[in-house]
Amino acid sequence: MADGVIAGIDVGGTFTDLLLRGADGRIHLAKVPTTIANQADGVLAAIEAAGATPATLDLIIHGTTATTNAVLERKLAKVGLVTTLGFRDVLELGRRTRPNPYGLKGGFEPLVPRELRREVAERMDARGAVVTPLDEDAVAREVRALAAAGCESLVIHFLHAYANPAHERRAGEIARGIWPNGHVTLGHELLSEFREYERGTTASVNAAVQPVLDRYITRLQEQLAARGHKRDLLVMNGNGGTVSARLVSRDAAKTVMSGPASGVMAAAATLAQSGLRNAITYDMGGTSTDVALIAGGVPEVSAELSIAYGLPIHLPMVDVRTVGAGGGSIAGLDRAGMLRVGPESAGSTPGPICYGRGGTRPTITDANIILGRLDPARLLAVKDAVSLDSIREVFARNLARPLGMTVEQAAEAVIRLGNVHMTGAIRLVSLSKGHDPRDFCLFAFGGAGPLHAVALAREIGIPEVLVPARPGLTNALGCLVADLRQDFVNTINRGLFEIPEDEIAATLVMQRDRGIAMIQADAPALDDIIVLHSAEMQFRGQTHLIRVALPHADMALENIQKAFEAAYFARFRVELPEIRAVLVNLLTTVIGRRPSFPLSALLDPEARRGGIDAARIGDRDLYADGAWHRAAVWQREKLTEGAVLTGPAIIQQADATTVLEPGSRAIVDAIGNLRVTP
Repeated sequence: MADGVIAGIDVGGTFTDLLLRGADGRIHLAKVPTTIANQADGVLAAIEAAGATPATLDLIIHGTTATTNAVLERKLAKVGLVTTLGFRDVLELGRRTRPNPYGLKGGFEPLVPRELRREVAERMDARGAVVTPLDEDAVAREVRALAAAGCESLVIHFLHAYANPAHERRAGEIARGIWPNGHVTLGHELLSEFREYERGTTASVNAAVQPVLDRYITRLQEQLAARGHKRDLLVMNGNGGTVSARLVSRDAAKTVMSGPASGVMAAAATLAQSGLRNAITYDMGGTSTDVALIAGGVPEVSAELSIAYGLPIHLPMVDVRTVGAGGGSIAGLDRAGMLRVGPESAGSTPGPICYGRGGTRPTITDANIILGRLDPARLLAVKDAVSLDSIREVFARNLARPLGMTVEQAAEAVIRLGNVHMTGAIRLVSLSKGHDPRDFCLFAFGGAGPLHAVALAREIGIPEVLVPARPGLTNALGCLVADLRQDFVNTINRGLFEIPEDEIAATLVMQRDRGIAMIQADAPALDDIIVLHSAEMQFRGQTHLIRVALPHADMALENIQKAFEAAYFARFRVELPEIRAVLVNLLTTVIGRRPSFPLSALLDPEARRGGIDAARIGDRDLYADGAWHRAAVWQREKLTEGAVLTGPAIIQQADATTVLEPGSRAIVDAIGNLRVTP
């Protein structure tokens, strides 16, 4: 589809964004409200707003929040579980953690209630030897009982199935002959990894969102087909790759974090065309901020995501950390009279006060309005305009007077405290993992990211901020540029030097061949196929794992040991030469590179003809560092390559606003990025 018409579509909580690349290479944009009741309607509206029809599209790549929202809001399918006799409560017992770090408080509701967790006689040991044969009659009996109880989805999760899946496979054959639909999840098929709790919760999440995703994708494909679309649909996975809609519901849990992953993939593509390799991505939206790290041009991937307390999902996903600080984060005083910002959010309904949708509590967006950082006349999704005086009065009553501040000081305090939460997330993906933020640029996107990025970079010491050409549409761009990707993991869990070298090579080659076959079946026309091998290892007696890159499948054991020791030292600055390593998991990533396109196509050459003088559209008062400044206001779309701007300045565009703090300097590069020196 290199020369076809391709649409990247990202469905967010407030807006559905679309970037469409025509056969002539031109880019068309659309941003329409998300239709919460049926997200497919918003997708079709976005296609229409871009001046296209489904019949004219050769390929659609779609990022969705359907599964993420389903888990967060607990709007899930009813799930039944069949497990090993004596282990029905593993999902509820979990690990030695608690919902709140301090105090004996907090609640936990298991994803599968106890009465729907059924046991059958069977047992494998940790080496895969049969201890107790499978009771096939019990499997059939319990599966029928769960179907009769109204379960829509079924999980079969047996002890040590990662070492020998024979019992799970046989139980799956029996269940599929009885179950009224195709929603049957076998734990080892989704995740062939040790740790019964994490493998069980991952399988349970998959089963709980499988019908939700299947209904949505089916409905979307039917509506597209009714309007003439005859091609396949690719869906973003949380690992930053895409998968065919024919297969996506089978491993539905992999689409959790689909939206944040697409933004990180867009950042990686932008960095590659900007001559950069290291970045911390910073996506600030209305309710939260997502932060991730890209080192050497490759996004960090983790298999230890926890989407909510008691719901770890051990599938490879882009390592995105989320904090409850967004444009809608509510500011208020606690019982001690201290200022607090977030994690409670006004969301999109009622939203910040300035949206005119009934919001009455101060938010970060309202603070930006008061300080002149945002133009109230350019806000999207405003229902009834609210005067600046009305917003100031709310800040005066709720914050400024109780704190003994002016309204401007209170608004600046709200922004600074919100920035503290966001810098914490940046440190979490960088410093806590042994990375120095001074070796990275800050890649700022999302509707609100460019508003705060320069201040964050100053706080942490990041030397450069990069704001892409279309920051508010970056997730849609991620769908447009995303490659196909498959990830595999197999548990070994033995001392490194107890493992035959040919066993390691055979496992990695098996993973590689399986991934290549799956990707070629989805998209035979690819620029390249890349295979990445790695191992998760630990010193004997330790709990946590470190991932070690393996340059090729047939590495000598001594070289694997040295690679692990080097990775351990890089992370902890500790050497333990007297201890041998344990190889826990072998992993392979297979990436199918889709044809790329120049990101300069996102720019409108007609808008840039007027030069730097045409780009300046006025001046505005901007409050920063405790004082008012007169700031130049620029139209982003009209800025030409090489244009240099100095702060204080405000750079406006349809999908975002960038604030240059006093003393900062920005230059426009060849593909339209703002490269800011804080």
